[in-house]
Amino acid sequence: MKYYPSDEPVRMGLEQYNRGNYGIAQRYFKDAVEKSPKDMTAWVGLAASYDRIRRFDLADQAYASAIRLGGETVQILNDQGYSYMLRGNLSAARKKFEKAYSLDPGNPVIANNLELLNGSRKFIERPPNNQP
Repeated sequence: MKYYPSDEPVRMGLEQYNRGNYGIAQRYFKDAVEKSPKDMTAWVGLAASYDRIRRFDLADQAYASAIRLGGETVQILNDQGYSYMLRGNLSAARKKFEKAYSLDPGNPVIANNLELLNGSRKFIERPPNNQP
């Protein structure tokens, strides 16, 4: 394996992700995992970037790679929950958020995502007589 002295791809990926440039972030994170395939931060960043550009198939693969490296961390569970929420799979999102919350009940990000999920569920549920 080659040695890469710079963490530049991950740093640039994080910067672009935080700016909302998810496609550019994805390219930096992909470069990072190609250079350092055992960098869990790069895999999680790649997965989150794929989520934001709606490439959920690739996001699932990147999350799986991150889990193989470090297990189901609170961050990964939370990010997977958010991924499922973006897809509209609210029950899978709830399972991931609740598992993350059970590991870190004081985490405000997870609590906020659960609140967001609850709001989403209320918004889309319709009474049975409201059918076409």
